[in-house]
Amino acid sequence: MRMTRPIALIAALAMTLAACGDDVAEPDPDINDQVDDDGDEAIADEPDDATDDATVDEEPGDTVTLLTHDSFDVSEDVLDAFTDDTGIDVEVVPLGDAGTALNQTILTADAPQGDLLFGVDNTFLSRALDEDIFAAYESPALEDVDPDLILDDEHRATPIDRGDVCLNYDVAYFDDADVDVPDGLDDLTDPAYQGLLGVTNPATSSPGLAFLLATIETFGEDGYLDFWEQLVDNDVIVTDGWSEVYYDEFSATGEGDRPLVVSYASSPPAEVLFAEDELDEAPTGVIEASCFRQIEFVGILDGAENPVGAERLVDFMLSETFQEDIPLTMFVFPANQQAQLPEVFEEFAVLPDDPLEIDHEVIGERREEWIEAWTSTVLR
Repeated sequence: MRMTRPIALIAALAMTLAACGDDVAEPDPDINDQVDDDGDEAIADEPDDATDDATVDEEPGDTVTLLTHDSFDVSEDVLDAFTDDTGIDVEVVPLGDAGTALNQTILTADAPQGDLLFGVDNTFLSRALDEDIFAAYESPALEDVDPDLILDDEHRATPIDRGDVCLNYDVAYFDDADVDVPDGLDDLTDPAYQGLLGVTNPATSSPGLAFLLATIETFGEDGYLDFWEQLVDNDVIVTDGWSEVYYDEFSATGEGDRPLVVSYASSPPAEVLFAEDELDEAPTGVIEASCFRQIEFVGILDGAENPVGAERLVDFMLSETFQEDIPLTMFVFPANQQAQLPEVFEEFAVLPDDPLEIDHEVIGERREEWIEAWTSTVLR
């Protein structure tokens, strides 16, 4: 189904279930309490080694349930191809934004509501791993994945896509204005850019958190709050979510008057693709020095009802069939290095060679502290 341009772009670029008790099986009285003819207890035969592995020679169930964030989108014929090949239907269950989906999955970990969770990114990966919600699975398809995207050596979380949160700018504004496009974050505190920048709240927005992390990586923990204080003095505007800053405040996409906003490196091809009239150039640009790398993962849930089907879906999500579909459905870059990009991505998307990054374990340890400090500084 093709959505209207604003709705499709919101769904593509952005990316409450109660816990149930486990059923406990009663022990079989005939196993350990058997008595032989001499009155001695008989010892039950030890199982074969092959039976110790739950997935060895096990047939998958008819359905595999994929929990995900609301921005998950893949073409119907792609999922149909998986079903045609395996006989397994995929049930996609959206659980809200990425943070909400992870929270729900953690709360129901004792009785998983699905077989896999997709959408945990590197800003929340450490929490998912610390909560031990994923079972290890090393897909053979990982041989085609950029090793830099594999952040968990135990293979509990498998990288599926990557992209970058970056400052976007209104090309027409800067063509007409007597001011240059900023080269990087340092420039944003210059009075020349007063009242020009829109950002999103890191406590309520995934790109907002990524942009906060970009400032921490750039200025260090001793300097990032000073930078934000200067942005406040320079009349930065803060919105709760990406759609508000991109459609309500950005001069390139709406009635707003801010020619600089936090968005994605894949926003320009989306603007070209969904334009009412055919465009030779993207109306928005990307400031590469501001880009923070995001990697999204899928993990098989520990205690999944259909672990074999889940493994097959992980393999499929790394296949070229799936990977070549996601650039124009979720506007992200494939993790599989053999996957071909669509022409509009090749021409207009940006994949920085040296994006800003912070170790996911450090993010996990400091994330809440950084957000609280930002809130006290910017929203005081």
